[in-house]
Amino acid sequence: MKWIDGSTLIYIPAGDFSMGDNGFDAPTHTVSLDAYWLQQTKVTNRMYDQCVKAGVCTPPSQELGGPVFTNPSFASHPVVGVTWDQAQAYCGWIQGSLPTEAQWEKAARGLNGNAYPWGNSAPSCNLLNFANCYGRTTNVNAYKDGASAFGLLDMAGNVFEWVGDWYDANYYRQSPAENPAGPQTGQYKGIRGSSFETADEQIPSAIRRYNEPTDSGRDIGFRCVVNNPQPFAPYCQLSAQVPAAQTVTSNSCALPEAVVVDRYCTQGDGYGVVQISFDATWEERGTRIQCEERVEGGIRQLVCKGPRGIESTNEVVVCNPACTNQPDVSDVNPACDSGYALDPDTGVCSYSPILAEPGVGGCPAGYVTLNRGGQQVCAVGPGADNACPIGLYFDDLAGMCVPPNGEVNAPFGIDNPTLASQTYAGCAAGYNYNESFQCCQPATGAVNPGCAPGYTFDLNAQACVPVLEEALDGTGCVVARVNTVKCAELVDRLCAPQLTEAHCVARLECRWVEKEDRCELRNPP
Repeated sequence: MKWIDGSTLIYIPAGDFSMGDNGFDAPTHTVSLDAYWLQQTKVTNRMYDQCVKAGVCTPPSQELGGPVFTNPSFASHPVVGVTWDQAQAYCGWIQGSLPTEAQWEKAARGLNGNAYPWGNSAPSCNLLNFANCYGRTTNVNAYKDGASAFGLLDMAGNVFEWVGDWYDANYYRQSPAENPAGPQTGQYKGIRGSSFETADEQIPSAIRRYNEPTDSGRDIGFRCVVNNPQPFAPYCQLSAQVPAAQTVTSNSCALPEAVVVDRYCTQGDGYGVVQISFDATWEERGTRIQCEERVEGGIRQLVCKGPRGIESTNEVVVCNPACTNQPDVSDVNPACDSGYALDPDTGVCSYSPILAEPGVGGCPAGYVTLNRGGQQVCAVGPGADNACPIGLYFDDLAGMCVPPNGEVNAPFGIDNPTLASQTYAGCAAGYNYNESFQCCQPATGAVNPGCAPGYTFDLNAQACVPVLEEALDGTGCVVARVNTVKCAELVDRLCAPQLTEAHCVARLECRWVEKEDRCELRNPP
C-alpha cells in the first residue's frame, strides 16, 4: 500500500515466529505478534525532507562521510544523522512508530527463521550493501535480490535502523510471549540490521545492537511501522509517474564488465584487482589509487595500488563509449493515480473526484464498475502502475481499492463532500483539508510528496521516472569501488578500546568475539 510520505507499506500478518539465535543476549524463543504494516524501505532523504518542510521534523545532522541530506543525487538514499527522537517523530507524523525489535526481526527473517532476509545463503555484494562493497550508502531499493520473504528491501546492509525498544541484554529471557515491546526504561535504544561497513559475520538478522538515543551517525537510519493505519484524505496534487514497465533500456550494447576480484598486501602496500572487458576504457577517480593493466590467462585486469598505511576505498570508472543504459523516456505516457487528472504541460496530477454513477461510456479509466443493491456504481481501482492510490490497497473480495480500515464506502475518487468529511482522519500535520476539493493542500512551507524511492523527476517527461542504480555512472559506464587494506603493522589501539559490539563492528578492521565479550583486530599483525 502506497503511504502518505511516498513510501510503500508491506502487510505482515499476525502469528507466531521464532525470535533470537541463541546469542548471549538473544536466546531463541517463540513470539506471537498482531498484524502490522511496515515500510518496505528505510526512510529516504526525500521522504524525511517532506516532514521537515511540513514543520514536524528537525533536519538531520550532517555526518562526516554520510550523504548530503539536501543533495538531490541522494534523494533515494536512507536518511542518516538522526537521533532516536527524530526518527520517532517522523514515524508519528505518518501515523506510526519505530518498530519493536520483534516486529523488525519477524519482517527481516520471515516465518522460517532465516539467518538473513533473503534466506540462509552467505552475504554477497549483489544481495546487500555491506563490507565496503560500495563504500557508502546506496539507494534503498537497489538490492531487490536481497528482499525478505515479505518483500521488504534493505533489511540488511546500507545503514543500521533504530527500533522502538529500550535495550536490555536479559529481556528475551523474561519478555511476554505476545507483542513484546521491550523494557519500560533503560539507558540505550535498540538498533537492528547492519551497515555498508559491516563485516559478513555480523550480518545475521537476529543480532542485537544498541546506542545512546541521543546519538546519531552516518550509518544509522530507520523505517516505521504503522500498526493501525487510518484513511487520510488524498493529496490535492501529486507528480505524474512513468510506470517502470513502460520504460525501456537501450540494449544496443552491453555494459562493460568491472568486477573487483581480489585484494591483497605486498611489501606493505595494499592492492585491489579489477577484472574488466577488453573493449572498455577506464580511468582512476581521484589521486589515492594507481592502476596498471595486465592480461593473464585471457583475462584483462587492473591491478590497483592504494595509499600505504591506511585502509581506503577508491573508484575506477570503466566505460563502453558505444553503449547507453539510460531509460528511454522519449516515447512514454506519464500517468496519475486513479482519481487524478493529468496536466501534461506541468506533470501535475490534480485530485478530480467523479460522480458515482457511470456515464454513457461506463466508468472512466482507473475505476471499476460494481453492483451495489442492484445499481451500478463506479469505485476506484488500480492505476496504470497496477497499484492503488496513496492510502488504499486492492481488496480482492471487494474488487476495488479500499483504505486499510476496510471501509468499502470510503469516497476516494468519488465526489461526495459530506461522506468524505465523515470518512477521512483529516490530513497529515503540515497540510490542510479543503472541503470544496475534498483533499489535502500543503500549509505554508510544506510540499506535496515527491517521487517514490528509486524515481526522480524528469523535466523532459514531466514525470517521475526510474533512476539508474549507483553502479552506473553516466552513459555506458560502471564504477568499480576498490577497497585496499592497511598493510603496515597495526597496533590494536583501534579495536581493543571498543567496549560494545555496536561500536566494534562499525569498524571494518574489527570483529566482536561474543564468547569473550571483547573487540579485536580482524587480521592482527
